[in-house]
Amino acid sequence: MLSEQSVTVVRATLPVVGAAIGDITERFYRRMFTAHPELLRDLFNRGNQAAGTQRQALAGSIAAFATHLVEHPDQRPDEMLSRIAHKHASLGVTPEQYPIVREHLFAAIVEVLGEAVTAEVAAAWDEVYWLMANALVAIEKRLYEEAGDPGWRQWEVVERIAETADVVTFRLRPVDGGPVAGFRAGQYVSVRVELPDGARQIRQYSLSGAPGAGAVRQISVKRVSGEAGTPDGEVSQHLHARVEEGSVLELSAPYGDLVLGDVADRPLLLASAGIGVTPMVAMLAQLAEDGHGAPVTVVHGDRSPADHALRADHEAYAGKLPQAAVHFWYETDAAGSDARTGLVDLREIDVPKDTRAYLCGPLPFMRVVRTQLIEKGVAPADIHYEVFGPDLWLAQ
Repeated sequence: MLSEQSVTVVRATLPVVGAAIGDITERFYRRMFTAHPELLRDLFNRGNQAAGTQRQALAGSIAAFATHLVEHPDQRPDEMLSRIAHKHASLGVTPEQYPIVREHLFAAIVEVLGEAVTAEVAAAWDEVYWLMANALVAIEKRLYEEAGDPGWRQWEVVERIAETADVVTFRLRPVDGGPVAGFRAGQYVSVRVELPDGARQIRQYSLSGAPGAGAVRQISVKRVSGEAGTPDGEVSQHLHARVEEGSVLELSAPYGDLVLGDVADRPLLLASAGIGVTPMVAMLAQLAEDGHGAPVTVVHGDRSPADHALRADHEAYAGKLPQAAVHFWYETDAAGSDARTGLVDLREIDVPKDTRAYLCGPLPFMRVVRTQLIEKGVAPADIHYEVFGPDLWLAQ
């Protein structure tokens, strides 16, 4: 992996680069979007750029990768790379874009750190960058080959279902009538839409239907409303306001690595909050189809029963499993149901130590659940998670 000489240089300069990484990534994006405005218009999430979360995610991934190389120079952080590569593949990232990123990233590093970036320092960090970039290119190439056709495909909305006041399910069928490849429970697709200003923005949505649902894809979209100075979700607002039965959307092939592995005899825990329920419903559907007989603990938190999207499916699929235990928490209006009032709390829930856990929801929720699972003896390696949007977990 990283050469011995570069390990020494990166270890010595990592505190300086790490302290300045936020400023570096801010300047990097500004430089790159000035030189290549089409990337912001048609590839990067403009909302995340406005909120600064994309910068945080990039800074976190660079710092995490460099730290791993220094601490484990003969190993590769495969889980992190896989998550990034799946997201890149769903966006259609190409190998030709990596030199563009490198050019503007290193220019930003020199801008911020100045004379501290000697030839030796530049060479070491260049090695870090290309180790990460080449690993991602290789993984993405394999993902594209597995997908068959990595390009965009047109899908017609054949049904629109209002799940809650802010969540709509779209069921789609390919316009060309051609075959539809299968997907794994927990995966997502990218949806590309043309907005009124001509931008073609892309967002990822989990496939919320059963994996064996034939030629129909199903996604459930939460309308994102801005708060605390953040903008409304451009694409989710567009889908809610403008997309009806008969509308045509562009979808990518399915991607994502938060998928059920070999779980034949393993106790499982599927924990979600809010719209994080979507991949968990697909996983429950798969487990029910497979006749999974081991214990499954189903955990979900929401604002209220009325805000719990796909609740009927959530309960129905869990009900088909012989050893499923369902635990719902609602912040309000839980009275009169079997749910608890308040936030998700696993302290009184029985969780076997050999449980394999899958988490999806807001970052604070996943932090709490992960901590409580570890306190119960669940191995950190058995706790898997999905983040909607930039992976800010890495940034911290």
